[in-house]
Amino acid sequence: MSELSITTTQNVKINFIAASIGARIGSYFIDLVIKSSYILVVAFVLFYFFRFDRVFAGLDVWSRRAVIFIICFPVLLYSITLESIFEGQTLGKKLLKIKVVKIDGYQAGFGDYFVRWFFRLIDISILGGSVALVAVVSSKNSQRLGDMAAGTAVITLKNKINISHTILEEIGNSYVPTYPLVIKLSDNDMRIIKETFLKAEKKNDHEIIYKLVAKIESVTGIKKQSGENSDFIRVILKDYNFYTQNM
Repeated sequence: MSELSITTTQNVKINFIAASIGARIGSYFIDLVIKSSYILVVAFVLFYFFRFDRVFAGLDVWSRRAVIFIICFPVLLYSITLESIFEGQTLGKKLLKIKVVKIDGYQAGFGDYFVRWFFRLIDISILGGSVALVAVVSSKNSQRLGDMAAGTAVITLKNKINISHTILEEIGNSYVPTYPLVIKLSDNDMRIIKETFLKAEKKNDHEIIYKLVAKIESVTGIKKQSGENSDFIRVILKDYNFYTQNM
């Protein structure tokens, strides 16, 4: 499985693991079973309960094809509809915890799902999916042709990097920042600060934390208010996240 590095709109790189071939094939067959079950149920209801077989037998060839097309139409739109509703997941992908994402860090939209859906004709319908299989195995980001055209990739959610592994900090909607001068720092500065702080805190190294606070003050002009050095750094991280999200 290859690792994908996705850059968010805040220039933060988050690494994901590309979905395995097995997971992608598994989700495809789960979706196939769901779609096949739908057709069987609809056909059973029409022909058994409503005796549609008599009407169907009296239709000409084109009318029969039209009826079959109407019955199968939801199946044709299955993947693009569910991926649009569930933000990159069909029922099969949900069960196997994989998802379609944009490789530029933005949320995939309907246009991206449409491109992927359109290329299914080449990727999957032709030659029994061998085109998609070869493309996924040989491409850098484990992409089939539809993914390459849409700028998307399929990732596993089982190994998704937690927010604590990035410079991002979870803050509530009512959060009030303390140090506006924190915007003098860059994403790289904050990444170094957070990594250094977490390591020092884990080792209970108060000297490193003290030096980190002094460095932040000298670079930004911020003066720490009363409180522990550790609390100060936590506030700095949250403030930076607040200002970069709202700029």
